[in-house]
Amino acid sequence: MKKFLLPIATASVLALTGMPAQADGKVVVYHWFEYMPQELIEKFTAETGIEVVMDTFDSNESLLASLKAGGIGTYDVAVPGDYMVKIMAGEGLLDTIAEDELSNKGNIQAQWLDVGFDPGRQHSIPYQWGSTSFSVNRDEFSGDINTTDILFNPPEELSGKINVLDSQGEVMAMAALHMGIEQCSTDRDKLKALNAMLEEAKGHWASFNSDTAKEVLVSGDAAVGMIYSGFSAKGREEGANIEYAFPTQGYIAWMDNVVLLKDAPNRENALTFMDFLLEPENAAAVTNFARYAAGVDGVSDLLDEALRTLPEGNPPGSAGPAVFVEVCDEQTQAVYDQIWTNVKK
Repeated sequence: MKKFLLPIATASVLALTGMPAQADGKVVVYHWFEYMPQELIEKFTAETGIEVVMDTFDSNESLLASLKAGGIGTYDVAVPGDYMVKIMAGEGLLDTIAEDELSNKGNIQAQWLDVGFDPGRQHSIPYQWGSTSFSVNRDEFSGDINTTDILFNPPEELSGKINVLDSQGEVMAMAALHMGIEQCSTDRDKLKALNAMLEEAKGHWASFNSDTAKEVLVSGDAAVGMIYSGFSAKGREEGANIEYAFPTQGYIAWMDNVVLLKDAPNRENALTFMDFLLEPENAAAVTNFARYAAGVDGVSDLLDEALRTLPEGNPPGSAGPAVFVEVCDEQTQAVYDQIWTNVKK
């Protein structure tokens, strides 16, 4: 998924463009790692005179924690996942985009224009979308991989060789699919069973890591890795003999979105940056780099040919449903937070 490998604890905001001092202001972006080509940043600055300054985070939860700890008023835009957009809006962390403030808003594909996590796109625009599942090293395992048992009840040859994303929302949603229960369940018996299953499953896991989800598969340090679809594609391109799974129980769908943050210090520049990303050739540049999909019309003819047949982007007929991570109410979320805390111990 993303390209700038910087720790979340980085205290300073890092300028990535090296642009001259006469640039017409700046836009401060809070982004995932390894997720935007440097050439596109340079193109934006060349066209607008606006310097792009970027800091990175490694999970939706890290993004939220950082903004609540003082990041609001520092950054102009951020790139949260679908469910986190809804959480951030509910906590008053997002600004509202007026109907006439984005000239390219009409380029958003109809299916992504009125979404449950941001009805009417009041606060956000689509960035990229894809799926989260897991990939398996075929040199290590030749059996059926299209089952969530690979993560939660793995065969002996894979036990102790599994990397799981350090992402509560996605791990818990995948666990719910494995158990055949609803997300955000309030049923005590189901929650006890979910907790017990995860306690047992974590004994098979070698690591929790999102930053190096691809690298541990490429290096062979992990034989199974929960991973974003684009990361899996890049891992194969780098020579790893891995196959992306589409479990019959289901898998996670997600959409990352560019949001306008409350009290953005460079609000007009932020809107210019968002409009730039809604131009088809620029959205296509991100897709060709990240190996996901854009939510913008006019992109398909600009994509690399390999993207049209990408295994990670073409689930088989046997695949279970693609589900978005749901936002729980505060009381239910507290229970899930406790389960996650126990899993991470």
